[in-house]
Order: sequence, then structure tokens, then C-alpha cells
Amino acid sequence: MNAPAIRTLLIDDEVLARLAIRQALASHADVEIVGECGNAIEAQQAIRALEPDLLFLDIRMPGMDGFKLLHSLKPDTLPMVVFATAFGQHALRAFDANALDYVLKPIDQERFDQAMVRVRQHWRGLQAVPRVAAPAPVANPYLQRLSVQQGEHIRVIPVADIDWFRADGNYVHIRVGAASYLHRESLRHLLGTLDPTRFLRIHRGIVVNVERIREVHPLFQGNAEVVLQDGTRLNLSRRFRAQARGVLGMA
Repeated sequence: MNAPAIRTLLIDDEVLARLAIRQALASHADVEIVGECGNAIEAQQAIRALEPDLLFLDIRMPGMDGFKLLHSLKPDTLPMVVFATAFGQHALRAFDANALDYVLKPIDQERFDQAMVRVRQHWRGLQAVPRVAAPAPVANPYLQRLSVQQGEHIRVIPVADIDWFRADGNYVHIRVGAASYLHRESLRHLLGTLDPTRFLRIHRGIVVNVERIREVHPLFQGNAEVVLQDGTRLNLSRRFRAQARGVLGMA
């Protein structure tokens, strides 16, 4: 008996990106595209209504990103997932979210076909074992590791090891002990991926790991100074003082 078609949903805010995936899937006769969505809210509704077997999912979308979309789904109804994105630095986090594969835009057909091999291998396993026997684990919605370019190499940094971040235009400087790394991502976007119970924004351009904070020194006009375990001193602006009180248990 032939295996059932892999019912597939495309989720990307760019029409041309969805078209590129359609074209890449054209040579895969066992795939049935059941719908397209331009954002995560549409995708939530489509997943409930269509119950697809496979998602091709973008990461950066207006509003809710691809990782938060997955976290919003019930683990026992989570489809197979292949991320399709222009940003290679999220690859490790994608696999943490139980994605089968991660393909970069613009789509390379050979690399895409390799991803489909993984999809079919997993699909055959699902057909052999009832889904209820092995529910997918809940995906962690927050960043666990960060990849930064160092010359010809990529350095993987556990997020828990990071002391603080400082904005620099569309980049951030990452401080880990005495080391500093430059990462190509805006602080605004990065902040949305960090656990708010672990990382605190204390200034328009500074986010600090709360586990590294040793002392807070009040200054004039509602401002303050944060002192880290290694003696680093950072400004806590009045704008973020109320949030700091809640996170740090300040009076």
C-alpha cells in the first residue's frame, strides 16, 4: 500500500518565499500543499483546521515569530517542521525546537531535497507508530545557545554564560567574562528571544543577565548604577527602574 501524502502547510510572510518552496516541492509527488499562511496568527488557525503533517516555517515574521508559534501549539498535535529562513544563526535553536531540518533562502534544490529525505524518514516512522505513543516534547520558547562568527569559525555560546549585551546599531556586543563578541542582530530583536526572568533591560542599549548582578547603587533623579559580580558598572536608567524592581525584588 502506498503511504499517504504528506499534507504540508507553508508559513512565510513573503509571497515570493512561499512560491520558491512550492517550486522546490514540485518534484516531490508525495507532498500535498494544503495551504499557505502569511503570519503566525493565520498559521495557528490553519493548523487547527487543516491538521497538516509538515510545516515549512519562516522564523522572522511580523508579530509572533516561528519559534513562539511552535511553542503555542499542543505538543501532541505538533506537525513535522522544516525551517526555511534567510538567517543562518538560528540553526541550533531550530533543532532545539525539534525541527527536522533547516534550509536557507534562497532555496538550493539539492539542499532542499536532502531535507525532504529526512522528512520522509521521519514520516515513515510516524506511519509505523501511532502518534499518541510518542508525543513531541514541549519546545522551549527562549534562546538557549547563540552562534557568533569568529573569523572562519562559528562559536557557540550558551546563553546562560552571557554576562550582558550592548547595542551597536544592527549589531550587539556580547560580553562573556573578559571576552567580547560582535553578533549581527539588533538588540530589539534579540530581546524578544531571551527569557525575561533571566535577562533584564536596564538601559535603552543594555541588557544584563540578572544572575550576574551583585549590587544596585541609587543615583540622582531616579537613575541607578548596576554592579556585576566581576565589578563591571552599568547604568540603570530611570525608564527601566520599575521593571528592575520587579525582577530584582527591590523595594
